[in-house]
Order: sequence, then structure tokens, then C-alpha cells
Amino acid sequence: MIDKLPLLSRRSLKRLLVAEVPGNRTDIANDWQSRRIAAWTIAAVVIAAAGLLVITGRVIQLKIAPSEQLTAAMADPFSTRTSVGRRGDLVDRNGRLLATSTIGWRLFIDPAEVEDLATIGVQIQSLIGLDAIEIDQRLSRRLRSRFVPISGILEDWQVDRIQSASLTGVGMERRQVRIYPQEQSAARLVGVVGFDHEGLGGLEHSLETRLGGTSGSVRYLRDVKRRPMWVASHEYHPHVDGAPVRLSIDMAIQRYVEHRLESAVSSCNAGGGRAIVVDPASGEILALADIITKREGWPGQPEDPLRDTHDRLGRNRCVSDPYEPGSTFKPFVWSVATEAGLAEAEEVLPTPSGTPHRTSSGRRIRDVHYYGPMTWRRVLVKSLNSGMAIVAERMPSELMRSCVQRFGFGQRTGCGIAGETAGLVTPASSWTSYSQVSVAMGHEIGVTPLQMVRGFSAFARDGTLPSLRLLAEGDVSPVEQRAIEPSTALFVREILEEVMTDGTGRASQSDQYRLFGKSGTAQLPRVEGGGYHEDRYISSFIAGAPFDKPQVVVLCVIDDPDRSLGAWYGGRVAGPVVRDMVDFSLKYLGVPADKINDEHGMTASR
Repeated sequence: MIDKLPLLSRRSLKRLLVAEVPGNRTDIANDWQSRRIAAWTIAAVVIAAAGLLVITGRVIQLKIAPSEQLTAAMADPFSTRTSVGRRGDLVDRNGRLLATSTIGWRLFIDPAEVEDLATIGVQIQSLIGLDAIEIDQRLSRRLRSRFVPISGILEDWQVDRIQSASLTGVGMERRQVRIYPQEQSAARLVGVVGFDHEGLGGLEHSLETRLGGTSGSVRYLRDVKRRPMWVASHEYHPHVDGAPVRLSIDMAIQRYVEHRLESAVSSCNAGGGRAIVVDPASGEILALADIITKREGWPGQPEDPLRDTHDRLGRNRCVSDPYEPGSTFKPFVWSVATEAGLAEAEEVLPTPSGTPHRTSSGRRIRDVHYYGPMTWRRVLVKSLNSGMAIVAERMPSELMRSCVQRFGFGQRTGCGIAGETAGLVTPASSWTSYSQVSVAMGHEIGVTPLQMVRGFSAFARDGTLPSLRLLAEGDVSPVEQRAIEPSTALFVREILEEVMTDGTGRASQSDQYRLFGKSGTAQLPRVEGGGYHEDRYISSFIAGAPFDKPQVVVLCVIDDPDRSLGAWYGGRVAGPVVRDMVDFSLKYLGVPADKINDEHGMTASR
């Protein structure tokens, strides 16, 4: 039978023979199961390895060349939050707030979180009144952004409504808000900040490095829900608040000066006006005002287009715009000529009796009134152009130019107000005999009101110029510029007091204080064609008080008063304004009066 079986291999035959043995069946099953498990394990490992290779390849592909959709969704796992340093306060000399910062809120939208972008604009409009169309337009331009600002600073009621509504994807961002408690008082001096809280004009701009704080930041690792997970110590930078700055300005005086100047400009229908109050001893600027009025049909009047954009952005004409001082410049030339011995105070000069004086070059010099021969002292009291011209021709041109420089004209004061100019002075190469006489009368020279009060302060001091300053803190810079000797300064002060009692300042006397001052009425230069207007003027007046220990020097410049109203001379238009400013300032500062009334109601010096 064996011969009839098919031919088998030895290995198959062995298996067959073993299977015929009952005790070996269990071993065969176990062996088969083991082989099966091993086969499945190998297959699983191979499949897993293949899957990992595919995933790794895909990751590499996405890293190297991600799709547009993925690129838009990819984000840095780190977030940065910033904190803004609070901007420093501006305060006046007594701590009154001129500018301060508070916290406000502006609205933003995260398009990825909003449930329905088509209706979110309408929802916000119904809540707080923002334009739905404008909101939709902003969102459509930045749909892939996570932060889309849609408002300026919100009002309190708008903040309350947004918080109550709890709109998904709508949030509020903290922003600094600059507040000016004094409203329009000293507006152009203080200036303004932009939306990012950076100074754009005035002291806000010039003091940016002191007022502007330093922003802080923290960078942290976040989870998928943008929650902070980890912050490294070197990733935290605290913010630094800006420093407060105290000014020399006194808001009580400032408000009065602005009010009085506005009244004067309005009453004489002038193109504008400027006024400054300084403490001649310390050089501190106590008040500074500037007004421009628009008048139709008046060519050549003051202009400042930036004021139309924002009143706080306009230039400060007290430091930027030169003007011809006219007769208010005569005390400077008078003092230098007298100190140089070119004329004695009681020397009688051949001033004309009824016709204009002619200089050596034949130029005609007119006076408002002709008094005949007058002493050099009375030339200043009566403000005679002819007498100034006579002595000016005795002066070397170098001495006249030196006079201009010694009193600080043609130089910036460095007081810290942005936009300050140096004025206009004829250079030596262009100086002529015409210049020599013109400058002696306050023409052919352009001075700023700031320069004028600094120069005049020499008569209120010991002949030296103060270092004008707008900051009431820090060390006072030493006075280095001497204009005249102390005895000359006191002598000129005495004559300027006589101007108030027997000269062009008679209408501007104070009932309480002994003023020393000088008026000026200069013809207005033509904007086109050169020369001067015959019936348009710049009227000014400058004075100091009290006489023995001056504590204020005040200047008022009225631009182009309306002559048809009957008053245009500096002593009539600007003089009373200066007197009122002096009276208010000294009474406010607690300075006792140095004038008394006699039994006949006349005033006399103490």
C-alpha cells in the first residue's frame, strides 16, 4: 500500500507521522499560532512605519510649501502684550493742570470670532451709533486679521452698552486720552498730541522726551485658545511713565491777559494782538497770549492756516513773527548813545519847530508833534524821531549794530518755546546811513515780542538781560549778557517813568503803581510791492512796575487797528491794555501799591 502513496518529501512525511501521534497535536497548534502572531506583528509594524513615513513626508511638505489656506491659519505660538507708559502732566507754576492723561477705550473686532460678519455692523450701529457701512468696509479689507479697530475713543455710555451686550468677537482696547482742563487757555503754548499720544505741537512736542513715557511689553507662550502658558523672565519689560513738567506760566494771569487782549483787539477791530508778561528778576514767563481775527477786505493781515486745522497746532506769534517795534525801540538806542557820551541828557538838540528834520543825506524825518529845540532827555519823553536821528548820525555804525546785539536782538532767547526765530537785523554788509537813522527810530529791524520783553527787562534790572525760561523747575541759567551799566539802567527807568506822566504814556497811567514804559506806533509794511501803508499801523506799548523793585514787564502789540475808529497810536490802543495787565498781575501776586492819592485826588509816588 505504501508503494501506491504519492511520493512525499521527508519533511512532509515527518509531519504526517508526528500528527498520527495523539500527544503531539497541541504542540503543532501552538507553533502555528505563534507563527500567525508574528506575521501580524510584522505586518502592523510595516504598516505603522509606512504611515509614519507618509505623515513625516506630509509634515515636511506642509512646512516647505504650505497651501494658501494653511498659510493664513499659521501663527506664531508666542503672543506679545504691550503696556503704554503714562504721559506726564503739564502744570502751571502753582500746580494747576494744563494737560493730563486718562484711560479711554476704542472698539475692535476679531473677524475669526464673530458669529455673523454680515450683521455685526448693524448690531454695533444699533448699540452705539457707529456707521454700519463703514464697519463693514473696514472688516472686508482685513478679514484675515485678528484685530480690526473700528472706532475712536468711545464715550462712557458707549462703553457701558458694549459691555452689556457681550458681543462675541467684539472687544475694547485701552488707550490713553489727553485732557486739557484749561480748555483754550494757553492752547497754542501747550500744544496737542496725536492719536498715538505723541506731541504734535507746542510744548507737547518740544517736551516729548520728558513727557512721553516708555512702553513696556511681555512676550509669552500661549495655547490653542491663546491663553498664556509660560513667560520667561527676560521677556518682560515694564513700562516707564513720563515725568510731570511744571511751567512758569500762571494760569490766573494767563486767563486775564487773554481776556483783556481779546477785548482790546475786538474794540479796535484789529487784525490780531500779542501780549507777554515776564518776571524780569527770574526771567520766568508768566503769561503769553496771541490772537488773530479774520477781517474781510484787509490785505496783509496776520494769517496762520494751521489754526484752521486745529487751534492748538498754530504757531505762537510771540516767538515766531517779528515786527517793527517803532518808538518802543528808542530807549535802547538812547541808553547806549548816552552811556557812550555822544549826547548829554540836558543837551539841547536842534529839533524842528514846524517842518520835518533833514538828515545829512537829505532824508526827511517827521515828528507827530513839533516842539522846537528839545533836550536829549525830552527827546525820549516826547518820542521825537528828529532828535533820535540827530544823535544817530553821531554814532558810529559799529556802535549802533552793537546796541542791537547787546540787548539781545537778532538772537533767539532759548526759552524753550518751539518755533522761535531770531528776528530781522540788517547785516553789516548792507548797513547804510539810511539804516543808521531808521534803526534809531525802531524801523528796519524786526523783533519778536519775546525779544522785546527780554531787552526791556535790562531797565528793570541792573542793565543785564535775564535768561527767559518757561520751565519753573531746575537751575536758573546765569545771566551773562550785560547791555548797559546799572546807573544807566536806573537813569533810563526814571525817564521812562516821566514818559508815563508827561509823554506818550499819559493815557496809560496806573492809579496804584509807578509804571515806567514806552509806546510805539510803526507803519505796517506792505506785503506786496515793498514800502509801508500810510494809514495802517502796528501799535505797541511796553512797561514795567513797581518802579523801585520791578516784578513784571508787560508788552502788548496790536496788529493793524482800524484807524476809522479814531485810535491807532500805541499809547492809546495798547497802553491801557498794558496798564490793566500790570495792575492785575501785581495785585494777584500780592505786590503792594507804590502810589498814593493826595487830598486833591492826584497820585504821587511813595
